[in-house]
Amino acid sequence: MKREEIVMLCTNDLGGQTRGKGFPLCDLEDRLKKGIGWTPTNSMITSHGPIAPSPWGPFGDLVLIPEPASRIRVDFGPDAAAEHFILGDIMQLDGTPWAVCPRSFLKRVLAEIEIRHGLKVKAAFEHEFVYEAVEERPNSSYALDAFRRQGLFAESYLGAMKEAGLAIDTFMPEYGPKQYEVTVGPAIGVAAADQAVAVREIARAVAHNLGGRASFTPILRPDAVGNGVHVHFSLIDAATGEPVNYDASHSDGISARAGSFVGGILANLPAITAMTAAATVSYLRLTPNRWSAAYNNLGYRDREAGVRICPVFQKSEIARQFHFEFRAADAAGSPYLVLGAILAAGLQGLDASLPIPQVCEGAPQNLPEQRLRELNIVRLPQSLTEALDLFEADKVLENTIGAELKAAYLAHKRFEAKMMEELPLEEQCVRYAKSY
Repeated sequence: MKREEIVMLCTNDLGGQTRGKGFPLCDLEDRLKKGIGWTPTNSMITSHGPIAPSPWGPFGDLVLIPEPASRIRVDFGPDAAAEHFILGDIMQLDGTPWAVCPRSFLKRVLAEIEIRHGLKVKAAFEHEFVYEAVEERPNSSYALDAFRRQGLFAESYLGAMKEAGLAIDTFMPEYGPKQYEVTVGPAIGVAAADQAVAVREIARAVAHNLGGRASFTPILRPDAVGNGVHVHFSLIDAATGEPVNYDASHSDGISARAGSFVGGILANLPAITAMTAAATVSYLRLTPNRWSAAYNNLGYRDREAGVRICPVFQKSEIARQFHFEFRAADAAGSPYLVLGAILAAGLQGLDASLPIPQVCEGAPQNLPEQRLRELNIVRLPQSLTEALDLFEADKVLENTIGAELKAAYLAHKRFEAKMMEELPLEEQCVRYAKSY
């Protein structure tokens, strides 16, 4: 029987889920021009299935318009369906961006950074995930044995990413149970978030074709090491393409513009955690002494800092290597919302010309309260509900995020939080492992 290849035109939604509609490959050229119909209330489908209270109900029509550069196709051979999808923007019928589209939100923030400050953003997402087909064993961290036991997954995964056009960086066994880490090269602007979606979906596709599952859940169980998403970022001059992050005259090497940008991220980090750590179980990770961010501090090569200054390896190329890493994120958040929230906070810092923040020496949990106040360091929210409260109360980023997106996100996530918090933590972890 002759098969008809299907292309999925997708959005990564408020819950970090990749959803869309399919069409036959023979219609690709036509769909690249006209897109495909979409419904506003689709955005209120939670990661666990039930639909959060929708302000639109059964009303309204939108259109999902593809971005051809985001197209991903991986051929799994004659006995399996190809993985073929394109990411797009949710638009109004008149062609204007829909206010609740995560990808359009990120594009809007990127445009404002360039218009107001002449800067572009280079970013890369570093992902940790669980490959469930591997037996959990002690002493597997970074071990050759842990790499060996995943069998053909890594080779197939890296091959699939290469076929999809991603720049492969590293793959390794990580510290947690059945945990692996994958990194790809950086990209400019919205392409970095497109790549993050592709990295996750290709992992799931490869695992599925091998008879297993890959889960990007924030944490496998309450006592486990969590799966983080570390967002590496740097600023470049939009006109010249040159990096503008490094200043050799500063004690920590931070330029004034990069310092203002990072200062904005740190100042707004407690509120944007609602978007960057978007699951109830995310907050099991964000605790001190767990190699995960628990405070809004700037650290120098500190893997528990909210933002850390990353190491450089060749002194002659410091300016090109010098960049930062945001660590209070995981894959429960849409890459577009995660990066968009980080950049919206950084934009506020640029607009306000905030001073370069001081590096926190040592672990914040070990510092006296007076020193924390001097450094403007506070504990990050300890639950999704607390994070949502801070996000709702925040007025600094409200205009940048937009009232409609903010209201929809709050309704979506408050419904999810209530649904999950009625369950024991162990069951919450099981539900998120299945969803992500």
